[in-house]
Amino acid sequence: DASLSEYRAIMCPLPADSSIPKTAEAVKAIWRAAAVVCFDVDSTMVREEGIDVLADHCGAGKAVAEWTHRAMGGGIPFEVALEERLKLIRPSKQQVADCISAHPLPFTEGGPELVAALHARGKQVYLISGGFRQMIEPIAAQLKIPASNIVANTLLFDDDGNYKDFDRTEPTHRSGGKAVAIGEIKQIHEGSIVMVGDGATDAEACPPATAFIGFGGVAVREKVRALAPWYVLSMAELIAELDPLPQA
Repeated sequence: DASLSEYRAIMCPLPADSSIPKTAEAVKAIWRAAAVVCFDVDSTMVREEGIDVLADHCGAGKAVAEWTHRAMGGGIPFEVALEERLKLIRPSKQQVADCISAHPLPFTEGGPELVAALHARGKQVYLISGGFRQMIEPIAAQLKIPASNIVANTLLFDDDGNYKDFDRTEPTHRSGGKAVAIGEIKQIHEGSIVMVGDGATDAEACPPATAFIGFGGVAVREKVRALAPWYVLSMAELIAELDPLPQA
């Protein structure tokens, strides 16, 4: 009889380790040819962690920031950190709206220019985040990324606007969720997919992403740097490696 590992290899095939690029030059070649680029949001496309901003607004900043640090460093399952942080914050619908208005998340330098450059080259751009859809939709709108290209957690409220829960059907509410999201995106788009992000949850999305690019322009996480064959400290580095636009 086939062993369990052989059965899984037949029924649930995964890319062999040899298919994962091991050098910066290999990742750069995939970056230039990618059909789809997926960005993390917090500490990648924007300079802050949205959940920490929301926690500060709701008066639970210090305790929540510690949970965020542990989750992003890979020291605790993401779904545990998400649930525990939301237990501390319990944001109402009005508080979320007020936070978005009072504290719009600032873009990382070069982020909007990079997204525009990718769009100009005909590439699909997605935002995949363990943060909250309600806070990410305004960011996506500014970047001209359709709401359908957002994968993020959704806060749920009762009829009075009080915090109720978060949508547990969203893949990004748990560790490994970004890999699930990219697997779903692969069913929609042909070609290679690149994941760009600062956290452990971003690195673990490759595979099924064709390549992972570590981003340290906001926060350098040594565990992530060690996992990324190509680790960049600015959006400008990513722009510089794009193929030139054809002359009109």
